[in-house]
Amino acid sequence: MTTPIRVLLADDQDLVRVGLRIILESEDGIEVVGEARNGREAVALGLELAPDVICMDVQMPELDGLEATRQLIAHGTAAGILILTTFDRDDYLFAALEAGASGFVLKNSSPESLVDAVQVVARGDALLSPDVTRRVIESFARRRGAPTPAPAGAGHAARTGETKPAEETATTPTLTPAPELDALTDREREVLGLLAAGRSNAEIARELYLGEATVKTHVSKILQKLGLRDRIQAVVFAYETGVAVPGRP
Repeated sequence: MTTPIRVLLADDQDLVRVGLRIILESEDGIEVVGEARNGREAVALGLELAPDVICMDVQMPELDGLEATRQLIAHGTAAGILILTTFDRDDYLFAALEAGASGFVLKNSSPESLVDAVQVVARGDALLSPDVTRRVIESFARRRGAPTPAPAGAGHAARTGETKPAEETATTPTLTPAPELDALTDREREVLGLLAAGRSNAEIARELYLGEATVKTHVSKILQKLGLRDRIQAVVFAYETGVAVPGRP
């Protein structure tokens, strides 16, 4: 018999926790092992119960979900932390990623999406949707002064000979690669670049003419060699070190 995915719920609203429990426990193979009403309880129960996944609200009393996530990561939790929030805001998104969360899901998502997210995080993967990837890329583009990917129709100015303002033609500063990159093979660097572009394992396999199991092995080795927790951290690392450049395919 397959061991169930053990989930800890952390939310200060009783009705929300009840709803999440009903959704998750209606799925075979998922067991809710505890509930926390604030961030401090989330940290204590997360360390005591050692769940596979923690569904973490952002805004909670005593300790918010982002700080609770930081503390759990600092204590070496093996749980994947899935941030749940009603706020679709970039500041929450990037704070969650920087805190070490493995996923970010809006509370108005479908029950099926929540179940899928828990299963993805429980497998040790990161929940990195195309939309989240795009926003990560655009954030790094703004930080680095690089142009973001052009929207549809953006080539009109070039075709008509119009001159773009200086701020639209900014170039990406030269970045010094991290020493850890020397440990990667050429193939692993290639896989890392595709990860940063938001490709799934299956998409990477098709693009590089590899088996999906081989891609999974490459991803695992990349995370191990770079000392990264998951795919989300790999994406951030790739843009911080210049392996991937915003605005380029």
